[in-house]
Amino acid sequence: MLKNIIHRPVLATVISIVLVLLGLISLSRLPVMQFPDIAPPTIYVAGLYPGGNSESVTRSVITPLEESINGVENMQYIKSTAGSDGSFSIQVIFNQGTNPDQAAVNVQNRVAQVNSQNSGGSDSGGYHDHQATEQ
Repeated sequence: MLKNIIHRPVLATVISIVLVLLGLISLSRLPVMQFPDIAPPTIYVAGLYPGGNSESVTRSVITPLEESINGVENMQYIKSTAGSDGSFSIQVIFNQGTNPDQAAVNVQNRVAQVNSQNSGGSDSGGYHDHQATEQ
């Protein structure tokens, strides 16, 4: 067989071209699958504690919110940051396959519970402007 290919280079070229064409035809007919989601669903809670530094924001705002949010269904872990200007953000990461809309509703409900407990019906300069958004 190898002798035929060596002595007949045109035959070898034709066979190569036919194989490439068959490969291109079959490649175009293969089903294309979408890439799976590799980033886990993430919900962000952000807000502002007017006049607070990072320590007071952590103590007065982030800790109660984390305690309330902790245990939300399918939650993996929580990351939080506090700025020296009174701003803060909490990042709640959920297990792969969790419905991000339902996760956002669950987190918003937990944040609303903390807001209602801390406000007590008065606006005494407490934290405000909470937003739970999905990535």
